[in-house]
Amino acid sequence: MDLTDAAAAMRGAWIAGFALVVGLAVVVFVLATDGTIPLRVSLDRYTAHLDRRMKALFIRTPAPRVVQAQAAGALVILALALAGGGWPVALFVLLVPFVPGAVLDRLRRQRVEAIEEQIDGFLLALANALKTTASIGDGLRSVHAVIRDPLRQDLGLVLKEMRVGSALDQALLVLAQRVGSRQLDMALSTILIGRQVGGNLPRILESSASSFREMARLEGVVRTKTAEGRFQLIVLALFPFVIATGLELISPGYFEPLREGVIGPVLLLVAGICWAGSIVVARKILAVDL
Repeated sequence: MDLTDAAAAMRGAWIAGFALVVGLAVVVFVLATDGTIPLRVSLDRYTAHLDRRMKALFIRTPAPRVVQAQAAGALVILALALAGGGWPVALFVLLVPFVPGAVLDRLRRQRVEAIEEQIDGFLLALANALKTTASIGDGLRSVHAVIRDPLRQDLGLVLKEMRVGSALDQALLVLAQRVGSRQLDMALSTILIGRQVGGNLPRILESSASSFREMARLEGVVRTKTAEGRFQLIVLALFPFVIATGLELISPGYFEPLREGVIGPVLLLVAGICWAGSIVVARKILAVDL
């Protein structure tokens, strides 16, 4: 009887898996052939949004391929859940839609950090180029030939926009908006303001480059000094839970009085509020902004 029940359960699982695959195939077919249904419209919008973000990061992988990889990943997770993983494994499907956005956010932060490390060198190179030419456009072309990625890629877009008729000021403003870096905004503002008010622009750029180098040095010092504090914050945040777990293992029922009556839960609530408040205050102290 047990074997019969096991065989019946196995057949039911296979039938459910087959029905799921057929249903997903039907959904994919409908999405591929009918572009008017709301789900297909939403999928096209998501693909276009993903494509814009990837192009801003100079990622050449087609966005539809990423969406297909998401669908394949969801199918694999569902297959593992049906194979015996159960509903805890199936819950990972909920994370699939957020994976590309999280990866792109991380890549964007890394790209911005890499660009900010190049700003002082970019300003120095532009200052040296302007010593031989009065045109900022020509200076940017000279800098583009010697600077490294990722700033080189964005400068290439600026030069392309200028070739098709865009003004220099507008192209630089679009660059600042596309990158989204406060330091790059300040560097480009220096170039634009110096261009408009006149004066010795190469010397202004050299002074700005020195300021950016000093700012980067100070940020490095601050990160080094606060690294120990951040580690201590993590230790202190986990310390109450470690102590409570250890006491409960050594002496079972040690915290049982806190679960009885009214005073115990109130004390736990107060302790939790104090713990959360201390974490918030410590994070604000360590969040040093130059």
